[in-house]
Amino acid sequence: MAGRYAHGSSDSIEMQVITTPSTDLALTNLAYCSHWDLRRFDLNRSGYALVSFRDSIVLTVTVHERVNDGCIALNVIQRKNVKVSVDDPIHVTRFVPPEDFNLALLTVDLDFVKAKGKSEEIDAVQLSQQLRKRCLYQVMTVGQRVLFEYHGTNYIFTVNQAVIEGQEESETFERGMISPETYIVFECSPNTGIKIVNQREAANSKIFKQKDFNLLSLGIGGLSAEFTDIFRRAFASRVFPAHVTNKLGIKHVKGMLLYGPPGTGKTLMARQIGKMLNGREPKIVNGPEVLSKFVGETEKNVRDLFADAENDQRTRGDQSDLHVIIFDEIDAICKSRGSTRDGTGVHDSIVNQLLTKIDGVESLNNVLLIGMTNRKDLLDEALLRPGRLEVQVEISLPDENGRLQILQIHTNKMKENSFLAPDVSLQELAARTKNYSGAELEGVVKSAVSFALNRQISLDDLTKPLHEENIKVTMDDFLNALHEITPAFGASTDNLERCRLNGMADCGGRHKHIYKRAMLLVEQVKVSKGSPLVTCLLEGPGGSGKTAMAATIGLDSDFAYVKIISAETMIGLSEASKCAQIVKVFEDAYKSQLSIIILDDIERLLEYVPIGPRFSNLISQTLMVLLKRLPPKGKNVLVIGTTSEVGFLESLGICDAFSVTYHVPTLHTEDAKKVLAALNVFSEDDIDAAAEALNNMPIKKLYMLVEMAAQGEKGGNSEAIYSGREKININHFFDCLGDIVSVYR
Repeated sequence: MAGRYAHGSSDSIEMQVITTPSTDLALTNLAYCSHWDLRRFDLNRSGYALVSFRDSIVLTVTVHERVNDGCIALNVIQRKNVKVSVDDPIHVTRFVPPEDFNLALLTVDLDFVKAKGKSEEIDAVQLSQQLRKRCLYQVMTVGQRVLFEYHGTNYIFTVNQAVIEGQEESETFERGMISPETYIVFECSPNTGIKIVNQREAANSKIFKQKDFNLLSLGIGGLSAEFTDIFRRAFASRVFPAHVTNKLGIKHVKGMLLYGPPGTGKTLMARQIGKMLNGREPKIVNGPEVLSKFVGETEKNVRDLFADAENDQRTRGDQSDLHVIIFDEIDAICKSRGSTRDGTGVHDSIVNQLLTKIDGVESLNNVLLIGMTNRKDLLDEALLRPGRLEVQVEISLPDENGRLQILQIHTNKMKENSFLAPDVSLQELAARTKNYSGAELEGVVKSAVSFALNRQISLDDLTKPLHEENIKVTMDDFLNALHEITPAFGASTDNLERCRLNGMADCGGRHKHIYKRAMLLVEQVKVSKGSPLVTCLLEGPGGSGKTAMAATIGLDSDFAYVKIISAETMIGLSEASKCAQIVKVFEDAYKSQLSIIILDDIERLLEYVPIGPRFSNLISQTLMVLLKRLPPKGKNVLVIGTTSEVGFLESLGICDAFSVTYHVPTLHTEDAKKVLAALNVFSEDDIDAAAEALNNMPIKKLYMLVEMAAQGEKGGNSEAIYSGREKININHFFDCLGDIVSVYR
């Protein structure tokens, strides 16, 4: 932040450099000039002015009667800073500080003016108070050296870091003005003989650069609860002075693990945590980058990551900065020891090396290791115990309020620049995007923008001028984007709709009763605190509508996660692979607050063959375990199973694993009449006869029979029949029924 310069007849004034009028004035860090010269600098007549010397440093200049007109008095250190000697001419420019110029943090390297050859202990709190008092509202620039006196001894400090409040770095020069709130950090080389004490007490809550955390400004949405948890467990102890934590008898947290589904913001949060800290720049390492084909090289790479922290702790002890090491995809290198059979043992040695550095005999107290993974189950257990990656925070899928925050972050720019149409409702989009991750929501915004931009482009003439003011991202663009970007952990709407191609027909009171009972189970899962897992089995003859009813329940539940597990998606897979797929669906369901899992045709999943009988015991045991395993706290799951072989499931004991079982019957005559009336494919004179013939018929077979009868010359044209212009010939219907009745009865 360079500030700005006053412009008069010329940009700068040429003056002659002289020494300070007395020795005591040399310790003030002020420059001195005459009344006449100060009037040229200080337009406000305040008695002080800020001036810049060759655009290098900025000093506060005031009047001294022993300084002649056209001269400026600088002490020896100031002359070294601007590289001039006594009697040299120098160009001086009035400096006008910009807004928000106060320093939040000033880091200085402290030393004696003359080597004393002995050690001296200096209280950081008292020294900070003295420096703020003497140098209040003076401008400090990185690299600048300053003389001052403290308790009868002359010291010199060099500015190493100058951080403006609310800014990570300056635009040009790293400089700012000392205010009463400026926090000063003192650093000393071990050979100076100076020992700083109470530095941590001086820090108080200054471990962070900002006074508060605006997560939205950092691009983090929907993770305020998780961040609060991280702060409490990982940083609260570091905010307090060292003597407080020593009295409490606790050690700082040295590691945390952020885990959860892909795209939920783990990497983003870790990077922003690193940026918010006042310590060293965080080291960001991708897990696979550490691996090497050379023997011992991988372990050396791990040791090198901690080398700076080791040197810092060795030389500065408790005054060491916090070193943050971020491991992305940590599961790539820290798998459970003994789980990989590559013959080299590299992964095992990496885990051992990492454990030694974090919590070994010579463990480091100035390190915070942040690991990220979406496969927590692969990590070695020893890595997750207290003292290592002990803070484990799940970064889960955002709720509706979190999704709204994420959408606001990604649409903020287009809203500021009037590219967002007035009809766009982010609140409605947040409600529609259940189970979308943060990355998927960003993808929705990108897709919506692509629709808006595409409207401005003519494929017939790509050279046609484009008008920026015509770009508007509308609600329709976002709705189209929702069809294009679907959540990885969302409801399988398309698969569920395929399970009920003919919709959900009114099949009479018995089917309606089962549907109502099942929807009561849905409500139970929504509101109950004592039933996180509810299971329901729909059993009945083949084609009686069990799968269609389960799919309808899933769609009508409006749950964020609804998945169907069927044998048709597992053709050709081994038993182990099928089990892995089933387990994955359940694990994914646990990531959502409310979930429904449909186990369709359980006997087909079990590879049941009545001759023998034969079935997969591995899949059977997997299902038994999953049907009884409670989901994690705060997650509620409804499992709906369907089967046409209830007797077989009873013999395996699987029926006992379901909370409730409902029998889905075939159609009675009055049920069939309701379905046929809704289809409107028979005349009023024929509908009673057709319904009577369909008594005890599964609904799936009824639909197939109607389709057959609607074809051919006798039955008429199917398009005309379904449109209501023609009706099915009852005689042709009976002919079709006669062809298949022997098969299904």
